[in-house]
Amino acid sequence: MMMKFLKTILFIGVVVVIGWFLLVRYGNRPTSESKHQLLIERIEAMGKLELVKYRFSDVLEHKNVSAYLPDASVLLIVKADAVGCVDLTKLSPHNIEVIGDSVSIQLPTPEICYVKIDHEASKVYDTKMAFFREATLVDEAFKSAEKEVYKEVRNSDILRQTKENAIHVFKPLLEGLGFSKVNVYFE
Repeated sequence: MMMKFLKTILFIGVVVVIGWFLLVRYGNRPTSESKHQLLIERIEAMGKLELVKYRFSDVLEHKNVSAYLPDASVLLIVKADAVGCVDLTKLSPHNIEVIGDSVSIQLPTPEICYVKIDHEASKVYDTKMAFFREATLVDEAFKSAEKEVYKEVRNSDILRQTKENAIHVFKPLLEGLGFSKVNVYFE
């Protein structure tokens, strides 16, 4: 009698565990829903001519050292873009001199338009001992990568390349307008 009771309890337990497993695995899956209230905040006139784009890759290991918890680390592969441009809104009529079939144009100093981390192309390769600190750790790592990319962009030849590309764009354009002698230079 006791054996029959134990078999019944065991059978019910197995059925409950299998039922729970099937419910968790194949049961009612959560759906997501979003509601947006999108507003145009500002409209700006743009006059920056983007002339060169550099793509950077950074392999970064970021550690968070704690006195009470094990050291947490994350390994990221970060992709970033830097764009060099000339702001044509700074160009005025006194920057252009036309004499017969020759033209001289003084362009504004090239600048770095932006440096942007490409989060879709970047990847979190590995985390160790991060547990509940993972989001904070990854955020700190991306901020560190962004600072390093800015530093590398400033040390690169992006502004020189921007100047060269501006000359390669403006010279044929002005020659196409009928000028045989074209001089493009910078402030």
